[in-house]
Amino acid sequence: MTIQEIKTVGIIGAGQMGSGIAHVCALAGYDVHMVDISQEQLTSALSIIKKNMQRQASKGKIAKSEMEAALPRIRNSVEMESLAQCDVVIEAATENEEIKKDIFRKVCPLLKPEAILCSNTSSISITRLAAVTKRPGQFMGMHFMNPVPVMQLVELIRGIATEEPTYQLIKDMTAKLGKTSASSEDFPAFIVNRILLPMINEAVYTLYEGVGTVDSIDTAMRLGANHPMGPLELADFIGLDTCLAIMHVLYDGLADTKYRPCPLLVKYVEAGWVGKKAGRGFYDYGGEVPVPTR
Repeated sequence: MTIQEIKTVGIIGAGQMGSGIAHVCALAGYDVHMVDISQEQLTSALSIIKKNMQRQASKGKIAKSEMEAALPRIRNSVEMESLAQCDVVIEAATENEEIKKDIFRKVCPLLKPEAILCSNTSSISITRLAAVTKRPGQFMGMHFMNPVPVMQLVELIRGIATEEPTYQLIKDMTAKLGKTSASSEDFPAFIVNRILLPMINEAVYTLYEGVGTVDSIDTAMRLGANHPMGPLELADFIGLDTCLAIMHVLYDGLADTKYRPCPLLVKYVEAGWVGKKAGRGFYDYGGEVPVPTR
């Protein structure tokens, strides 16, 4: 059984990624049901969505009427049961396989039989996540980039059991969101992070080995490779804990020493210096201007 048209989208997780996905789905005309275990997080997410839409409207990226129509489409709840009538449910929880599997085990029995399940995982096997559900044919990866309202790409990942109608419906939905899709096979970290995270890890090794300072490494890659952000600044933006988690997925999944996480990256995460969200990573964000920590 396959749904013919997607009208209602459920989102599990009201963090940075979940709120961004809710933002673009509501603007595209979908009814959105956002679920999180914390009502405080949901309230914060709705406030951020409104602020970001207002910024878009002030810059002429969207019409004020589009914003006014989109915001009431977003409903929130701490109850998974509120997702019961959704056509598609996108999981956007923390990048931890066991947490994601637990979510899918709980939500799957609550959904209508034809509903599609997607994960916004940036690295974890879609096939393994799908295997804990009763609908692996209606399961796939839908990896949005951060920040979702700005970034144009969505990686679409089919697990071994994903059926073609599921893939086509999600591909069409991605286009309706105004995003470009790139299809990836289900191998560790997919395309973007398979290439990006080893580069970041190598930048941390370059710092660890004393080849350059934080400032010189980031300046070199911004001006020498024309990257909009240096790799260490980008790591802070992504979150060093997320970077480390993805490197572990690559190292464990491909068993190649070139994916070994840099010990300095491990130390920063152990210290709780996980980047911008913590106020400190490779840069200290306590003042008006970020200051390198090494």
